Amino acid sequence: MAKREELVVGLDIGTTKIAALVGEITDDGLDIIGVGTHPSTGLKKGVVVHIDETVRSIQRAVEEAEHMAGVEITSVYAGIAGAHIKSLNSQGVWAVKDKEVKESDIAAVLEQAKAINIPQDRQILHVLPQEYTIDHQDGIKEPLGMSGVRLEAKVHLVTASVSSAQNIIKCCHRCGLQVADVVLEPLASAESVLHDDEKELGVALIDIGGGTTDVAIFSDGAIVYTGVLPVGGQQLTSDIAYGLRSPSSEAERIKHKYGCAMISMVGDEEMMEVPSVGGRPARQLRRQSLCAIIEPRVEEIFMLVKREIEKSGYEDKLASGAVITGGSTILEGTPELAELVLGMPVRRGLPKGVGGLVDVVKTPSYATGVGLVQYGFKNQGIRHFDGSDDKHTVWRRMRAWFGEVF
Repeated sequence: MAKREELVVGLDIGTTKIAALVGEITDDGLDIIGVGTHPSTGLKKGVVVHIDETVRSIQRAVEEAEHMAGVEITSVYAGIAGAHIKSLNSQGVWAVKDKEVKESDIAAVLEQAKAINIPQDRQILHVLPQEYTIDHQDGIKEPLGMSGVRLEAKVHLVTASVSSAQNIIKCCHRCGLQVADVVLEPLASAESVLHDDEKELGVALIDIGGGTTDVAIFSDGAIVYTGVLPVGGQQLTSDIAYGLRSPSSEAERIKHKYGCAMISMVGDEEMMEVPSVGGRPARQLRRQSLCAIIEPRVEEIFMLVKREIEKSGYEDKLASGAVITGGSTILEGTPELAELVLGMPVRRGLPKGVGGLVDVVKTPSYATGVGLVQYGFKNQGIRHFDGSDDKHTVWRRMRAWFGEVF
């Protein structure tokens, strides 16, 4: 059995499913040794709306992952999403005392960048350095040990609703789990599906989940914008159930088995069997009828994403185009439709950089879960708050944490 310090567990708390992934630290890197999933019924658009149901779903997913991995899970890196997530860019300035940049100077300049006015019901979730400037020399990624007297930092701040984060932590605690960290889900997804050269050239990550669509934009190797839209694959399922007059559970199955995001990719003669409601007999329908329901909704999602990218001001700096991931992007034709709507190259992102159960997790559905494990792996040895200690809050990071660079 693996030692606890050799395990990293990512808990993807989604609108349609809870996924727990167990990673084991090996000499070769990181292996996924356990996966557990369970339908999620206690969340709406990424936010907990029913604690008891969410707790039950988390317990089932964690138990399944424990059984597969043969370990006991006590601590997790939990994902957070929802329309309450907001982001902005900030700057800080600090006078270097000994003319050589030390860790304390880096921590101080990041604290300065963090000193902004935000509403009392919100807290800073992430402070993500973009670049540093020393004595007007800009573009520095790692200033430690460099000479200078004036240190500046450009950072990306992510803020979240205090109550939404606390509810996620409360659900984990009721399952007997400590929360090692709360991580913004698009950041986790970016960790698992994006390449370094894409981040350098400029790329938009689009993670379409069940209840939300997360957008993260990278430029010059750093994150510059994050946003969460309250639309996702659940709307597709609802449209299919209504349009085909079929039960919701069957609508989800039909979506995955016969769905296609572009009607032009489906032949005229392709048929499918559609169950009816109320005990009525099943019907034979053209597959194009299903695609006629799916295509407008997917197109609408990408139109909203396009507006979000334009709102960021970085639409002209995305030389690498966009990467789509998340369970809802498995549908055939989704990258092609995204290219038409966004007007840029688009690829489907699959989790990378892990060993072990690669065949199981190499699907867009596990992009966030794998990313949470990788985030935890990178942050091993850095002290975080203890979620079980009432004297501290989730938002009180240790100074060393501010050295995090994406």
